[in-house]
Amino acid sequence: MGSPEKYVEDVKRWFLELKSQFENERNENLQLELLKFSNFLDAVGKGTPTNVLELKAEVENLYRTSLRFAEQADEELQETRRVGIGQHKLPPLPYEYDALEPYISREIMILHHDKHHKSYVDGLNKAEKMMEKARDTGDYDLLKHWEREAAFHGSGHYLHTIFWNVMKPKGGGMPGRELLRQINRDFGSFEVFKRHFSEAANKVEGVGWAILVWSPRAGHLEILQAERHQFMTQWDTIPLLVLDVWEHAYYLQYKNVRADYVKNWWNIINWDEVEHRFNEASKLQWKEY
Repeated sequence: MGSPEKYVEDVKRWFLELKSQFENERNENLQLELLKFSNFLDAVGKGTPTNVLELKAEVENLYRTSLRFAEQADEELQETRRVGIGQHKLPPLPYEYDALEPYISREIMILHHDKHHKSYVDGLNKAEKMMEKARDTGDYDLLKHWEREAAFHGSGHYLHTIFWNVMKPKGGGMPGRELLRQINRDFGSFEVFKRHFSEAANKVEGVGWAILVWSPRAGHLEILQAERHQFMTQWDTIPLLVLDVWEHAYYLQYKNVRADYVKNWWNIINWDEVEHRFNEASKLQWKEY
């Protein structure tokens, strides 16, 4: 341990680091313990042997307290942020089924949300449980199948969850200032971006999505196509605006004229949500290459 004086100095440095880790925590008991230790540390003085023994006991007590708090906080974080294996749920629509009419009919919204989206949730839950079973039994013969199921249904679940929230009644118009500035920077103008996105949606082969993403590594926006949710995608990008161009999203109303559906879709975009996603995504800064 060295001299008493050196031990006291080491404890002071340790305490400053510990205090900085918890300075934004609002737990009253933890902050009280930190304050008590700080007052005790000020009273130790030059570190006589008796005071050092008392200090050592206080250090151990504070260490145990901080460790318990960290473990409790970690457990609470897992409980609030972690979806259990096979426990995904169908999110409710943020508006009524008929709220997007006349652009998307109530009938389509009921079918699309309650049937199609739910099937993705159910499929993802089943895939996760079957992969968990494979881990438990050591039988991985069907792993490729369940991995593909997890990719397909998981992508369908997550993209649809975004899709519902990037639309709203009486939407459309223009994005907010920061997102519009980035669109102008990356595409030249909003009109060029809109045409590019619409063309990408119209030209998706088969069924799939057109997706506006933020690329943290490149530091700019991109427009991507995705076939069957998980094909032709780019990993390490963040979806900001998505458009479902699977036939179930429009065929009952627009038949085979997908272009009309895509054109009218621009009237119901929730740019506030897209802007929020952009603001959060743009905080990420990866090494560029």
